[in-house]
Amino acid sequence: MDNRTRSLTRRSFLELAGAAPLALAAARSIPLLAAARIPVALQLYSVRGDCAKDFDAALAAVAAMGFEGVEFAGYYAYEKDAPALAARLKALNLKAAGTHIRTSSLVGDALKAAIDFHQAIGCRFLIVPSDQAFTDPEKSKALADTFNQAAAVLKPLGMACGYHNHVNEFKKDGDKTFWDLFAERTTKDVILQQDCGWSMAAGQDPAAYIRKYPGRSRTVHFKPTVREGDAGRKAIFGQDSVDWRSVYDACRSVGGTEWIVLEQEVYPDGRTPMDATRESFEGVRKLLASA
Repeated sequence: MDNRTRSLTRRSFLELAGAAPLALAAARSIPLLAAARIPVALQLYSVRGDCAKDFDAALAAVAAMGFEGVEFAGYYAYEKDAPALAARLKALNLKAAGTHIRTSSLVGDALKAAIDFHQAIGCRFLIVPSDQAFTDPEKSKALADTFNQAAAVLKPLGMACGYHNHVNEFKKDGDKTFWDLFAERTTKDVILQQDCGWSMAAGQDPAAYIRKYPGRSRTVHFKPTVREGDAGRKAIFGQDSVDWRSVYDACRSVGGTEWIVLEQEVYPDGRTPMDATRESFEGVRKLLASA
């Protein structure tokens, strides 16, 4: 082998050696990029009137809009028929992104029943949307313990429980908000399901709270909300007062977010719930497409 050949061989080796880490990094980035896309579900409370009238038709309409999943707020005719509900979801290509249930469902035999039902429909996240004990200085510690105990039972099953805020959760007990106290008193397995609209209405920065508790925002409510005094805004996603770009960036970077849950609680300008939901969903899609 002459010097020129040896040089070329060495150069080729060095080029390959330098390229290998880049290739490996690129290969590793592929699943990360795929994982960065967060699916979108609808909290069915958004179209509760339609659900009460004809639950099957409401589910079909939600699926037709393009939602990938639904978060339940009741099961209507399927209350005691999980297999039939699972079949209905499968037929519509919808996933059970989560459910809103009472705290009492996280205890004792009720928890076992909740596990059986929600495993049957493929629902992993059991979220409590409200509990007066949350903001009670005397009862809030015991409430946190209830969530910790339920989370320990659910974790080996690939499931989790959590709590959903409104405005009162950001009232203070001493120098800390009840939301912060709950976060401190519960393990990292307990989901902090922020309703970002309510957080903003309470004067908080929802993105900052996602960053404050990394990995605990496995499911997040994107609810369009207008801050009091914001003229020209309306409660349609992208036309409201929440800085959704910062929220979404926090969800992707540190939140551990597995589901974005759109919730449409009001219906501006005489829109029907379905129409307002459809318009807000288009706003969510635009945000995700530009990310």
